[in-house]
Amino acid sequence: MTAAPALSHPVVVAQLPEGGATFHLEPDEGTRAALAKQLDIVAVPALRAIVHLVPDGRGGVNVEGRVDATVRQTCVATLEPFDAPLSEEIEMHFVPEGRLPEVRPGSEVEVSADDIPDPIVNGIIDVGAVASEFLALGLDPYPRKPGAVFQPPADTTGEGSPFAALAGLRRGAAKPDDEE
Repeated sequence: MTAAPALSHPVVVAQLPEGGATFHLEPDEGTRAALAKQLDIVAVPALRAIVHLVPDGRGGVNVEGRVDATVRQTCVATLEPFDAPLSEEIEMHFVPEGRLPEVRPGSEVEVSADDIPDPIVNGIIDVGAVASEFLALGLDPYPRKPGAVFQPPADTTGEGSPFAALAGLRRGAAKPDDEE
């Protein structure tokens, strides 16, 4: 079972005007904290998303926009939290669930993940979930604080190192059989 998105703003597709609609999302502190927890990062101090939904005239919806945020992540080198800017462009296409293309094994048509539209579920597109998804896609999987330099532990080759202990075990295992 998938957890409910921390940031949710459902839009009923049937109620979209022909020319489309624009949604401005600036979640409050509590929602940003819940989003940070879902994304497994320290915090989301700021988040703003602008999402444009335009019906395509065939039951689908084109979605474009932008997510701008400040995210607080833990540096992989220093383990210190730091803030970093994040900007992601949103571009998606939604179609009713019954109109999703069928991709059959062995077919000669090449389809990339970008070509497959997302389903409109129960007549609704959640623009908050879309913004959250693009925020997640923009996160650095190995965040490094600007100027951070990894400092290895002082004793990496001496007697206290795990490698020295393994070498000692290996030498002990290499004893001749006649020493028993």
